[in-house]
Amino acid sequence: MKASLIVALVLIAGGVFLIVRPPHYASQQNVFKFGGIEATVRREHRLPGWVGGTVLGLGLGVLALGLVKKR
Repeated sequence: MKASLIVALVLIAGGVFLIVRPPHYASQQNVFKFGGIEATVRREHRLPGWVGGTVLGLGLGVLALGLVKKR
């Protein structure tokens, strides 16, 4: 298998995964501090959907370029 085909398949699979099950990450922010008392907020964020679409598009582009170069 050509390297471009393998890279394209990995990018396509990663893009589909990011669209179907977007990962999330947490951020922590101090909202109040008075002497020894401190309050923090922890928020969960999802990865935006456009990231998965971009990875999927890159994979399809690499696949198309690999097929065109092959001929």
